[in-house]
Formats: sequence, structure tokens, C-alpha cells
Amino acid sequence: MIKKRNIAAIATLLMMLLATVPVEAAISKNFDLNDNFYTVYGGPDIEATLLGDNEYSRGDTFTLNLGLMNKGVISGFESEKEADTTVDTVLQRSEMGYETQAVTAVGVLATLKSDSPYISVKSGSQEAGTLEQGKQSVIPSKFVIEISENAPAGTYPLNLEFSYKYQNNVQVSGDNYDTSTGLVSNQGVGIWYENVTQNQTIIVQVKKEPYFEVTNVTGDLYPGKNGNLQVTYKNTGEEPAKDATVRLSASDPFSTTDDQAFLGNLKPGESAVAIFDMDVDDTATSKPYSLTSEVLYKDTEGHNQISDSVKINTKILEAKKSLPGYQIGIGIAMVLAACFVVLRKKKQD
Repeated sequence: MIKKRNIAAIATLLMMLLATVPVEAAISKNFDLNDNFYTVYGGPDIEATLLGDNEYSRGDTFTLNLGLMNKGVISGFESEKEADTTVDTVLQRSEMGYETQAVTAVGVLATLKSDSPYISVKSGSQEAGTLEQGKQSVIPSKFVIEISENAPAGTYPLNLEFSYKYQNNVQVSGDNYDTSTGLVSNQGVGIWYENVTQNQTIIVQVKKEPYFEVTNVTGDLYPGKNGNLQVTYKNTGEEPAKDATVRLSASDPFSTTDDQAFLGNLKPGESAVAIFDMDVDDTATSKPYSLTSEVLYKDTEGHNQISDSVKINTKILEAKKSLPGYQIGIGIAMVLAACFVVLRKKKQD
């Protein structure tokens, strides 16, 4: 809302020329900042519209597109000074032309913030330029959003902040009326801009859906050996999963001909064990490894879905040491000799 200012504040007016008004706006030496014909009520009002869906899955990273529009209006004018002379009449009409631009937002900057630890805004502030009354931004403001894999389903409000300048007041002056043109040739124009901050809430929804986590891994895996890997999957989401099947991605030093396991129907909170027949390369190093898997299932509407990647942390154990062949032979001979001695002693008794 545009108010009348005192002389000290008006001394900070930003002086500029606006070619859109059909007068020659040259600064006069006799420019009088106390001359003010109108007070204008109203100003810009920036509103963002979410373009596209606002519902996403936990673990998603996506771009939020926001279209901006200036819905500002001028709600009224108040006359501050009557036009007593021809010069005043011309200046009054000129000031009115400038005052109508009070609803233009200049240098719009949009900033999106999240107060939730589960939602991260990865993009900085986005420039939207100048928005005139009733105009939309040519290019949407884009913000990259990351949802934590641990985010509970539900509604997450994001704070969208707009900062811009708007024309708070206009004053014109001049004293040389040109009868041939009907204009004041030495007209001066003073325009006062103020900084404004607006806030709007943007809602992001995290879907209710099955979500799978590995809660336990067991298996005796040795270099050059074949072994079973038993993996427990738990549905930690909010919706059931029907006909769930795990698909394992085996990479070096692992290989398998059995990369799928059926889990069945899993309600929220339920678990099932998948067993994979694994082969380990004989040159494998004994250390921890990470495998990836994904769960294929049907949702509550019967649609086929694929989960995000689910990690399986396992390890290859130290290879079991075996005795050399000659040591085995000696061991067997000693056992046989001991048996012979025992049998002979029994016969003697």
C-alpha cells in the first residue's frame, strides 16, 4: 500500500525515466519533492502455482516447477493536491500515468525452504524478473527436491518466499508549460521503490506405499566355494505388497544362476526370507561386499510396481585352510598304526 512520506524519507527517492509515459521526464533544477497529487492504494501480489503432480515416493529426487503470476490490483486513489494551474493539470495527469505502475513487481526472487529433516531443497533462489499486473512468468521457477528414504508418508509444507521491489510513490514537478505541445518541457519525476517480502506455502505429498528394507543377512561365503545367502526383507511401508518377488543383481566376485526369490504377500510390518544360491570366485578377497536388489510386487490396485534399489550387505570369509597331501597321508598312517597296536594288545590279553 502506497503512503505519503516525509521530506527526509523522500530524499532517498530513486530518480529514473520511464519511457512508457508520453511525457519528456527530464529532471528539473526546481524539482520539488513535496509536490504530490495522489496517494495510491494497492500493490503487487505474487502467487505461485504448482505445475504438475505434488505426490512423490520416499527416496525420490525431482524438480518442482512453479509458475508465478502477479495478481496485484490498485484498490483506490486519494487526491493529495488540487490542480490550480495549467502546469499542475499537466503534472497531475502525468503522475496518474506513473501511479498505475504501482502494481508492477520488479526483480522478483523466489526462494524455497523446507523445515522438515525429510525434505531437502537442493536449489538456491530463482530469479523471475519483472512481473507486471496480470502477467505470468515466462519460465517456471525450478527447484530440485530430495525426499529422504526414511520419510514417513504424509503432507510436507514448503515455504516459498518472494522478494521484490515495487513503486511506493511517484512525484512530479515542473514549471515551464509549452503551449505548442501542451506539455511541461522541464518535468521532473521522482520514484520511490520499496522492498517487499511475501510468503506462500507449497505442499508436497509423500505417498503411502510398500517400502522394503533388509533386516538380516546370513550365509557362509568363501572364495572358490558355493553357498547360500539368506536375506530377510521387511515391508516397512504403509501399504501391503502382493506377490512380491526379489530380483538380485550379482556382480564380481559373485555369480548366480538363481537370482530371484519369491516373498509372497507382505503386509506392513511383515517379513520374509529370500534364499540365493551364490558362487564366489576363487580369487575373491575376504572383505565386506554390497549387493543390490529390487522387489517386484503388485500394489493395492493390482498394478505392477518395482521398488527402489535395496542394498544387501554381506562378506566373504577367510578361506578354510586344509592340510597338504603328505600330512594327510602321515596322519592316516599314524591312526592305522595306533589301531594295530591296540588290536595286538587285545590279542595278547
